[in-house]
Amino acid sequence: MLLDFSDHEVPWRGAVRAAQRLRAAMAAGALPAVIDVIPAAQTVLVQAESGAGLDRLGVRRALRDTPAEDADGFEVGQTVSIAVAYEGADLPEVAQAIGCSVNDVISAHSQLTWRVQFVGFAPGFGYLVPDTSPPTGSAAAALCSLGRRATARPSVPAGSVAVAAGYSAVYPRESPGGWNLLGHRVIRTGDEPLWDVTAQPPALLGPGRTVRFEPC
Repeated sequence: MLLDFSDHEVPWRGAVRAAQRLRAAMAAGALPAVIDVIPAAQTVLVQAESGAGLDRLGVRRALRDTPAEDADGFEVGQTVSIAVAYEGADLPEVAQAIGCSVNDVISAHSQLTWRVQFVGFAPGFGYLVPDTSPPTGSAAAALCSLGRRATARPSVPAGSVAVAAGYSAVYPRESPGGWNLLGHRVIRTGDEPLWDVTAQPPALLGPGRTVRFEPC
């Protein structure tokens, strides 16, 4: 079943909240045939066991009645803090492109509260959007309007913090990428990895979580 939230006031919020409710219903045993719930930018894919059939009434009931929790059981509003050394290769070009100083770029990125919209591209790669729209004409608004690089890099280091097309992200592992690199994550004592297949949930930045970047 594909649930479409494109007509929602804020489509990605509708998708994340629906995924939260369905995951909570799964955990409570209310949707026994459902094996996965996958939110995207404007949709949620509900997958059931082959041949088991999908309880459409149960899905509707879960969307209506289940408390809104994070898709993996986190409390809504729980924030992940990520320390960043803002010394990315593209930082000067980004500042020039949006017409402000490097310090303004750092402030704009770190003062926003970001929300994980969905996970894609690579395991643990969370697509982050501003939790609230930045003021028109601000450096933050300009940063969020910046597109991808004209040429992608064949290799982006793990931990790179980047922006492109209204999103921010932290690369969980080395991979190709065409986003603008602002810096890299600084691992502190007690910090969790972005992706750990043995953890539950395996992705630190699961859909619905909020993220703050701290300059260091």
